[in-house]
Amino acid sequence: MEAISQLFRNWVEKILLHIGLSSDTTDALNRWVILLIIILFALFIDAIIRVGVFRLLQQIVRRTKATWDDYVFDKRVVKNLCNFVTPTIIYILLPIAFSTTDGSNDDMHILLNRGVEVYMVISFVRFVNILLRVLFDIAEQQPAWQGKPIKGLMQTGQGIIIGIGTILIISILIDKSPTLLLTGLGASAAVLMLIFKDSILGLVAGVQLSANNMLKVGDWISIPQRGVDGEVEEVTLTTIKVRGWDKTLQMLPPYILISESFSNWQAMRSSGGRRIKRSLNIDMTSIQFADQIFIDKICENSVARAFIQQISFKSAEGEVLTNLDLFMRSINHYLTHHPRVNSNMTLMVRQLQPSEWGLPIEIYCFSANVNWIPYENLQTEIISYVVALAPLFNLKIYQAPSSLDLKR
Repeated sequence: MEAISQLFRNWVEKILLHIGLSSDTTDALNRWVILLIIILFALFIDAIIRVGVFRLLQQIVRRTKATWDDYVFDKRVVKNLCNFVTPTIIYILLPIAFSTTDGSNDDMHILLNRGVEVYMVISFVRFVNILLRVLFDIAEQQPAWQGKPIKGLMQTGQGIIIGIGTILIISILIDKSPTLLLTGLGASAAVLMLIFKDSILGLVAGVQLSANNMLKVGDWISIPQRGVDGEVEEVTLTTIKVRGWDKTLQMLPPYILISESFSNWQAMRSSGGRRIKRSLNIDMTSIQFADQIFIDKICENSVARAFIQQISFKSAEGEVLTNLDLFMRSINHYLTHHPRVNSNMTLMVRQLQPSEWGLPIEIYCFSANVNWIPYENLQTEIISYVVALAPLFNLKIYQAPSSLDLKR
């Protein structure tokens, strides 16, 4: 390297003397001319890589059937890689311009050398960060990773790389070993933990959420104590973005989902049924025994006759039927044969504990369509039907007296 440097310097010096410059001026310009030639050479190599190598890689990528190489050899990745190659060439060739006879380095050489080293570190950090982003895009295309909160892990990796790059840049500028800076950071760890508390907690929460498959993008979650109810749109290192059903955006720190309980409704969506659990209070004074005369009277109703004939009202030996028993069996038959009720899941009509408000009759079943609007429409249809069916069995639905009732 020294022989090449001296030969190159002598060649440039002869050219400068030939054009009529003095020896002092020649010595001063010699370095800058060589530096300019080095920069032009590095830019020339950079242009060859950007144009020639990139086009060659693009042709190879187009011929492969794999999709991951489309991301790895993307234009933005190659561009950031070239940004790292150029300062590396300048750093290697820089001693040619600033070498001295005694082998020492002057102040200008040291200053330029540090500047190039800083630029190399910045270029390397940018290249690694864009590479992590590309790996994240590849992972998002995989079915096993789709929707999972891995963006926080990517941001964590980028933060670590930026932190390492910052330490290296500071160590280059002050000409100290990076271990000294790390020792100083260890002494101030408590302060750093306080400053980056949310990031550290977000990292731990993101790992737990991802490892335990507790949450992914697109899930419907609700946190009643926080007033959160909607779909997860984005999970990052420090924020979980939830789109509420009123179309508002709600921001949560990830550690909230670890430290507090929340409901994830995605399991319900994938189960094929959404629970309907409604109850109506029956006036207990309207409950009576049901004999054959009572049953025949019910069959006179054209609306009820279609399903009443399919229900066995014959009581078992010793069993005493009431109009409430027949009413509950009719509701159960209606739900069992309803096309929008999932009959493969739990379905029952039961009595709850009587109270001063009457005898509660609870309807427990599952809608076959888990979407909100069809689910609500089915609930409305079922309750309306039950309320209209009760008078056919001489049953009264109990409700608190209104002002109109008091006037009567």
